[in-house]
Amino acid sequence: MTRPTYQRQNFPDRIVLEPSMPADSCIIWLHGLGASGDDFVPALPHLLQALNTAQPAVIRAIYPHAAQQPVTINGGMVMPSWYDLLATSPRRQIDGQQLAVSVQRIHTLIDQQIAAGIDSRRILLAGFSQGGAVAYEAAFSYPQPLAGLMALSTYIARPLQINAANQHLPVLIAHGDYDGVVSPELGEEACQWLSAQGITPESHRYPLAHEVCLEEIEHCGLFAGRCLLKNERQGSNAQEVERAENTDAKP
Repeated sequence: MTRPTYQRQNFPDRIVLEPSMPADSCIIWLHGLGASGDDFVPALPHLLQALNTAQPAVIRAIYPHAAQQPVTINGGMVMPSWYDLLATSPRRQIDGQQLAVSVQRIHTLIDQQIAAGIDSRRILLAGFSQGGAVAYEAAFSYPQPLAGLMALSTYIARPLQINAANQHLPVLIAHGDYDGVVSPELGEEACQWLSAQGITPESHRYPLAHEVCLEEIEHCGLFAGRCLLKNERQGSNAQEVERAENTDAKP
């Protein structure tokens, strides 16, 4: 079973881990406040190791960097931020316009991957903390079906507008029991809100603070593998139907 090697490509606004074989899948992973795309680059090998798909997935991994901008709760200090945080006690008060700009940026990345030949149903979004809030909104508002969403130590920043294309989007929610930055209750609220919309997330808790652990990344890999395997089968069924239709059409 041949597996690709990866080449790191550095761009001003993102890091890309490009596989040595043509990519058939993509994961876009958003970091938290004050961090950078570098944060989750080391997680990819562990995630790939946990994948269990009928055919080895060839995943392109994209790690965008948030824009440098002032953050009110940090005294107006300029830092990587997907949107301004005006207050956090306990509900997040946010700059909704900046959130919308970040969501559109992720939509553009997805558009680019589709234009490059990757089926939208094989594109995964993941986000940690503030990046997870962007990933929530970007995934559920995208007008084509996506493979899945991994929401790590995060929250829903405002009520989501769910596009019909992603009303059954698979979601993994993961949170640390001792998270003092984004309380576990906010993760649980997100789970309950989704359940009320008819979406049943896969949920995990860990004895952690505001961080991730290897077990969590392995759970992400297993989840991603299930999402991609499901879409492998859907793609196979669609190809079989197309072949049958073509056969029936012959004189």
